[in-house]
Amino acid sequence: MISFMGSMPRTFRGLARLGAISAFFTLISILLVVIFAGIETHPYGWSEKDGNPTVLIIPAEGTKFVTGLSAFLNISFTFIGQITLPSLIAEMEEPKDFWKSVTLVTVCEIILFSTVGALVYAFIGDQYISSMAIGSLRNDLHMKISFSFMVPTLIFLGVLYASVSARFIFFRLFANTRHVGSHTAVGWASWAGILLILWILAWVIAEVIPFFSDLLSIMGAVFGSFFGFIFWGVANLHMRKVHHGSMINKKMGILGWLDLLFNITIVFIGLFFLGPGTYVSSYLSPQSGTVADDLNLRH
Repeated sequence: MISFMGSMPRTFRGLARLGAISAFFTLISILLVVIFAGIETHPYGWSEKDGNPTVLIIPAEGTKFVTGLSAFLNISFTFIGQITLPSLIAEMEEPKDFWKSVTLVTVCEIILFSTVGALVYAFIGDQYISSMAIGSLRNDLHMKISFSFMVPTLIFLGVLYASVSARFIFFRLFANTRHVGSHTAVGWASWAGILLILWILAWVIAEVIPFFSDLLSIMGAVFGSFFGFIFWGVANLHMRKVHHGSMINKKMGILGWLDLLFNITIVFIGLFFLGPGTYVSSYLSPQSGTVADDLNLRH
């Protein structure tokens, strides 16, 4: 209900403020995870049989393709949020300045997530790390404190993606009508109905795939492949055709050829995510339990 009500506003003005708040809580949460992982004597699940945490620079010998690609899909999903960009750009006063914001955010994101991920992995070890990493903390109090700061972010992300998805449907149902830009009963009722259906579908998916790591793999393969790679590569190729009359132009020079090859590569990366990635996600062994079990939320 909280997420549904949070996604009711039809513009991103209010969501922008919520985003800043959620980013602050996320920073606090991941810093706490790093600190707690560093000060704890042993991670959750530690035993003398398995020994002290093991840190590997390259995958362990015998790692299968399914396991390796699944881990890669989990990581890649963190950096694939491009589906929200067109909607955010559309509401900016100066859309042409968006590249400055997205560049700064991407650089900070890569530095922060890479540093935090490396530190937590070093403290927890290969044999004890879990998804989410919060579940690897041995002390229940440490784990609950860290996770409590992540709750606002989880709610906001759901609200953001629900709003973007609803806008996509709403604007196509009521394109060129007064319901898009005016406060009408039909417009608001339709908006609420679309959101309700989306949240019900999200709940069903979360229940059908109750394990966080498996869910990330599937979303990274099915959605990340298109929205993170294929869409943008094809869009760039289409814009080349619009501006130059064709994708290949004799006058485009070396930079033009490099740009063409780069975007074709992006498309093929997306197809790899979609093909082998989806296979790997569906190949994962079914497990029983709940999200709480997967996060090791002990009583």
